[in-house]
Amino acid sequence: MIARLYAIATAVAVLTAPLALVWFPLSQIPRQQHSIDDRLEQFGSAARNRLLSHFLRAGVPYPPARIVLVGLKEERRLQIYAPGRDGTLRFVTDHRIVAAAGGPGPKLRAGDRQVPEGRYRLRYLNPNSAAYVSLMIGYPNAFDKARAQRDGRTRLGGDIVIHGPTAGTAGCLALGADGVEEIFTLVADTGVANTEIVIAPRDLRSQKPPADDAASEWTRALYARIAHKLAKLPAPES
Repeated sequence: MIARLYAIATAVAVLTAPLALVWFPLSQIPRQQHSIDDRLEQFGSAARNRLLSHFLRAGVPYPPARIVLVGLKEERRLQIYAPGRDGTLRFVTDHRIVAAAGGPGPKLRAGDRQVPEGRYRLRYLNPNSAAYVSLMIGYPNAFDKARAQRDGRTRLGGDIVIHGPTAGTAGCLALGADGVEEIFTLVADTGVANTEIVIAPRDLRSQKPPADDAASEWTRALYARIAHKLAKLPAPES
């Protein structure tokens, strides 16, 4: 009933405001109501079976104590790192990013369609996303807010998520169905509070930062922070 009323309200808004761009964040559009447990009952076992082979090969117990996700915009990969029994972070596996708007460079404001760059915590899992299921990224973080205040920028945007396949995306990272099921299940089993995501313009372990942003003092500081974190993570073997 709620979804039906929402659809009617949306249609009215579009018809009565033909010159305005009506856009609703993917994470906020009501869908059929599922709980996280419902979703894990739906696809959790199959996702864990796929994950377990990678965790066994990496020598990492499942579920891990914590997770570091690495989103590489240029390479279109979302990498998974987790600690082995000795506490050392190891590469487990990765997934192809099937869609991501924008290009290199951090997100600066609402509507710029940029995927953020930096180190973020996850806020929550959404089992009722418009794009299947999603994971809310904690953008903007304290670094983003401090730099925006210094620059005099406001309206930084938000609702940045990792989500399932969809026709389009703006500032988010879209994975295939199997990929988002595995990430959703992995984070549900490990805990949102134990998950960090690092988003970089490219793999700064082996490449220089984008030249277009080299003159920006705060972007240089941002890339130094990202590079410092990535340097602690082993690159996947070729």
